[in-house]
Amino acid sequence: MAKKQDINSVKKPKIKKKYPIVNLYLHAGFNNSIVTLTNLQGQTIMWSSSGKAGFKGSKKSTPFAAQKVTEEILDVVKTVEASSAHIIIDGAGMGRDSFLRAIQNSDLQIESIKDITGFPHGGAKPKNRRRV
Repeated sequence: MAKKQDINSVKKPKIKKKYPIVNLYLHAGFNNSIVTLTNLQGQTIMWSSSGKAGFKGSKKSTPFAAQKVTEEILDVVKTVEASSAHIIIDGAGMGRDSFLRAIQNSDLQIESIKDITGFPHGGAKPKNRRRV
């Protein structure tokens, strides 16, 4: 019979590949901030969000939560030995500035910053005027 491993003794797999250039995606919503680290082909290496970092309720959408999530991802960037990154930002939440500030304080070189936030052009038909 095979030995059963204790649930607490299971170790997380270590990231073994090295990527010199990575993509950092930020989705800054009004309720949460999600940061994704990918390689240049778009394959996800790691992701983290404010809720995953332990923030609950309205605290998930704060700039402080986005900063903590970004610092968590930057630790992984060091393990994959990335020296530069392309930054892609989506959304209009409060975490945008603190995300960029946390990256600028790190030793990561920024190759490009792209904003892919969608905005309506044309939009919905306006409501008709009331006739009395």
